Amino acid sequence: MTVMPQVLGARDDRLAVARDRFFNRGELPEDCVSPLILRSWERCRDVGLDHSSAGSFDLVGRRQLDESRGHNAKLLEVASGVMEHVFEQIRSSGSMIILADLDGMIIHSLGDAGFVDRAERVALQPGACWKESVRGTNGIGTALLEKGPIEIFGPEHYLDRNVFLTCCGSPIFDGHGRLAGAFDISGDCRNPQRHTLGLVRLSVQLLEKRLFESEFANDLLIALHPSPEYLGSLQEGLIAVSPEGTIIGSSRIARQWFANRTDEPDPSNVSDLFRIGLGCLIDKATSAANGRIRLEMRRGGEVYVQVRSFRPLTRVSRVTHEADFRAKTPPAIVARLSDPSGEPVGLDALVTGDECVQRAIDRAKRVGRKDIPLLIQGESGSGKEIFARAFHNGTARADGPFVPINCAAIPENLIESELFGYVGGAFTGARREGMTGRIQQADGGTLFLDEIGDMPLLMQTRLLRVLQERSVTPVGGHKSIPVDFSLVCATHCVLREAVAIGEFREDLYYRINGLTVTLPPLRERTDVSTIANRLLEIEIADSDDRLITISREVMNFFETFPWPGNIRQLHSVIRVAVALLDDDETEISPLHLPEELFHPIADGEQHARHDAAVGQQHVRAQESPPEVRAVRSLDEAELEVIEAVMKDVKGNVSAAARRLGLSRNTLYRKLGRMS
Repeated sequence: MTVMPQVLGARDDRLAVARDRFFNRGELPEDCVSPLILRSWERCRDVGLDHSSAGSFDLVGRRQLDESRGHNAKLLEVASGVMEHVFEQIRSSGSMIILADLDGMIIHSLGDAGFVDRAERVALQPGACWKESVRGTNGIGTALLEKGPIEIFGPEHYLDRNVFLTCCGSPIFDGHGRLAGAFDISGDCRNPQRHTLGLVRLSVQLLEKRLFESEFANDLLIALHPSPEYLGSLQEGLIAVSPEGTIIGSSRIARQWFANRTDEPDPSNVSDLFRIGLGCLIDKATSAANGRIRLEMRRGGEVYVQVRSFRPLTRVSRVTHEADFRAKTPPAIVARLSDPSGEPVGLDALVTGDECVQRAIDRAKRVGRKDIPLLIQGESGSGKEIFARAFHNGTARADGPFVPINCAAIPENLIESELFGYVGGAFTGARREGMTGRIQQADGGTLFLDEIGDMPLLMQTRLLRVLQERSVTPVGGHKSIPVDFSLVCATHCVLREAVAIGEFREDLYYRINGLTVTLPPLRERTDVSTIANRLLEIEIADSDDRLITISREVMNFFETFPWPGNIRQLHSVIRVAVALLDDDETEISPLHLPEELFHPIADGEQHARHDAAVGQQHVRAQESPPEVRAVRSLDEAELEVIEAVMKDVKGNVSAAARRLGLSRNTLYRKLGRMS
């Protein structure tokens, strides 16, 4: 009988029986292993693999490994960032993250030191080929053959020497539907992680999306999904089209969606997919305030669409000036940064009647042409990046690039190469031709450092040197490159306090703090109704011709709610409210608002939580009588509507729930408040 290590319990016992029946008795243990595993075992046996072989497996030479990395430079570039991020999430779990080329050769890996030592004993390392015909059933080679995500647990591996592993792998496809490689997370099967396969699926979705956007960076992209809220997410489909409307690439999600809807061949032109051509599609997108439109499919059904054009900063040696970018970009893309006349949106477009915002605009406009660093302070979601872009459009560098960097979103171990770039071969996995950093890409334009208060101290030191010397040295390089840009920074922190406790360099603080403007939180603004109406216009721009308004009662509520998520949260609430409107409804009422908005305000908890989070003592007291009255008014209105509907349907709870757009459980709970 096959001899193998003891790993887990009952599951191992079942698999041990399966291995004995397959390897020693020549039976097919269909009741013990999945069809996928059994197919793989049969393939391995058919090519003559000996499951008990203890022979060594040679690694390819350095030249061959470098050749594969060079051939897969785009994949390696995109995957490295994803792998770094995933590794930070599972660090110390005894796992290893692996990227392999389409032949199953490992070209990059990250892992915990303890497990890496064990993995190297079976050559689970760069330079090793893990195609199924060589290494038997495994997460890399078998995923490539099966063309789908898989989990290979312990004794499900074909070779005895690999049964200590648990491998979750998935193939990676490029924008033409071709295999590009494999992504795998492997670990010790005695310490299985329940959600590893889900993490692999999610990572590959992100990787393929970035790979697609990189591959078609100079082409027009159309994002589509049946539900508008999924546009911009990993679940959206993407197609790349030529200026003539020919579809030149489609993401895996888009291809699966096409395949599930019809047996006909995939569409080859935009007009095969929609009932309008590319020109009409762009015209419609141009007229939509948020660039999102609803289109009828030629093969039936409707879908929401956004038109985009991507220029990933890692793909170009310099960012094209915005004027050149406009000349090469469909109008729908420019519309999001322009007014109806096509001119860039300036600070005057942000005027909504609030005195604090007006003061910030007036002060910023005075320094816009004098190349003075601008520091924007404000809570998350208060519109700091919008303000920065509008400021850039009013400066002498408006024709240059606007390069935003979120210092809090880039992993600490990647921020150096992202900011300063690197020369070819600067570190393992680096592109042969190197990469231009974001600072250098801002040359001639504006560099926007968002959440600069979260920048690591070491990077603060290097940034200070760049600002002092007006030159940047890429990672691994020795030559300084002159740069000339306008600097705008933003933060939700109080930088003076960060300086006082040693978390932010004092000399850098004075370097970036030429002029400070503060954007007030939404709860302190006097223009909430104006903002709400503008956001509503955005949401209904691509819908039907109904004139949708916000009821006076809801607007009163908006004007008194504390909005911990600021404008971003208000936009989300309005988006949900519009989605909940019935076809014959034209006014947003309390019933269309997310119910979690109501109750925390009634007892004052929302203000208390917000004060504790941001430490601001000037927030309005939660016991404010107008706020309590507004919430009670909303509750009363909600109950009155429910009571009227219940009366109209003669007490039928199911019918009332359908009419109100609520679940029966939610309606029962609300009815309980009426009794």
